[in-house]
Amino acid sequence: MLWDGIARRSAGSGGGGGAAEVKQPTDRDPRTKTRIGLALGGGAARGWSHIGVLRVLTEAGIVPDVIAGSSIGAVVGGCYAAGKLDELEAFALSLTKRRVMGLLDFHFSGAGLIAGGRLQRLLDQDLMDRRVETLPVKFCTIATELVSGHEIWLTRGPLVPAMRASYALPGIFDPVMIGGRWLMDGALVNPIPITAARALGADIVICVNLNGEVRVRGTVIQSYDTETSDEQEIEEAIEEAPRRWGIFPGAKGDKPRKPNAPGLATVMVDAFNITQDRIARSRLAGDPPDIMVAPKLAKMGLFEFHRAQECISLGRQATERALPDILELLQETQAR
Repeated sequence: MLWDGIARRSAGSGGGGGAAEVKQPTDRDPRTKTRIGLALGGGAARGWSHIGVLRVLTEAGIVPDVIAGSSIGAVVGGCYAAGKLDELEAFALSLTKRRVMGLLDFHFSGAGLIAGGRLQRLLDQDLMDRRVETLPVKFCTIATELVSGHEIWLTRGPLVPAMRASYALPGIFDPVMIGGRWLMDGALVNPIPITAARALGADIVICVNLNGEVRVRGTVIQSYDTETSDEQEIEEAIEEAPRRWGIFPGAKGDKPRKPNAPGLATVMVDAFNITQDRIARSRLAGDPPDIMVAPKLAKMGLFEFHRAQECISLGRQATERALPDILELLQETQAR
């Protein structure tokens, strides 16, 4: 596949570095309105809160000119840019634990536990023919090049593969081949792509940090009672799949896991989340947004996609709290 819109940055954790190979707006009339950019961060199931953020901004008459998305932020941002946010919200609200499990097409011949074909087919239903460069909103997704660790900005080409590359969580989903490069989750190098939004022409950037309230502990996903949580049920299904298929059946004499001890999926995702948190803090310090929206998602598990209603509500609440500051900033910027 020829992918003619790849921009690459160094994968250093700081917010600085050389300029990305992205065309900048030129000869812009200074009298034109302030260009608003959104940087939508990664956070798996917590990403449904992006829908609530976008709803409040739209109701307030704030329409972004630029959207940069990483991981789940690429999915929600891409659907919004393509005019398919209603369809995405309806899908998210329809999810139950059973349906989430049904979307996990396990396989053991690739580089991840989940092939991702079922999710791709769902995206293809509405977005198969859409291309990033023809969207009415300037949009890019963030991905990580597997071999080099470079940060990749996908600014042209088919929309669905760009989304898939951005959410290809290592070990969970297979990497995606685009333009001769194997790409995986963009949150590995840039969990909240503020720099990309600015480079694509945004005058002010509003970022959505899905982990702003989640402080890194020994484990980020917590059980708040003695019962098995929904999050643990989904994780256990992922971990048990290889045994059900006769892969890694376990050695004779293996002891059962201790109660509340982390399993494979928990360790993988928590390790990724810790890394993402550290990188996000560094990037935010080096290139802070003009406004940060941080929904209170500490009790929302990364695999709890069936809790979309709660996530969307928390996204709305966080944006409503930030809205006075956003409106004030826009007024100040327009007055300059």
